[in-house]
Amino acid sequence: MPDRQDGMQTDTICQYSVDQYIDKLKAFHGNFAPGLLIGGFMVDAAARRMAEHEFVDAICESDSCLLDAIQMLTPCTVGNGWLKIVNTGRFALALYEKRSGVGVRVGIDASKLDRYPEIKNWLMRLKSKHEQDGAALLSEIKAAGPDILSVRPVQVSAALRTKKPGDPIGICESCGEAFPNNGSRLCLACQGMDLYG
Repeated sequence: MPDRQDGMQTDTICQYSVDQYIDKLKAFHGNFAPGLLIGGFMVDAAARRMAEHEFVDAICESDSCLLDAIQMLTPCTVGNGWLKIVNTGRFALALYEKRSGVGVRVGIDASKLDRYPEIKNWLMRLKSKHEQDGAALLSEIKAAGPDILSVRPVQVSAALRTKKPGDPIGICESCGEAFPNNGSRLCLACQGMDLYG
């Protein structure tokens, strides 16, 4: 896959060749996932535009495998709080400078998918996973690279950039475990949240 005329490389995803990234995503995610490969191109497109910023956070607009692409290719994770999930249901992400909120949002441009019927079938769920042609889908994603993406500048709201102070920690009067005490004497599990049936 050659470089595009606009300077966007299509043969790499961040510091990896596409095939190296596919191997990494299989090891990290447990199996091949089309969304993780497309997500790699998405993170790459955003990261290239944010390269001059030292401190970058991320927003993921999906709670699907797109999260794993962000966590694999950036230092932003759910655990360190630099990756926020704002589940709009859209397959999109944003990287932004922590303090100013200036960033880049990348999503899949559905209007560009007519040339890529397997990607369209996958994204729009026109075929079940079992009906999809996995080899054709992989080939189309590799061929499309960043060409199916929409990229635009964004300004992330101050509300999303502000870290919410945590609740004080208390000890549950029922189970004796520590939990964020938001005014209750019982943790959510002991209040009846059914976690394990």
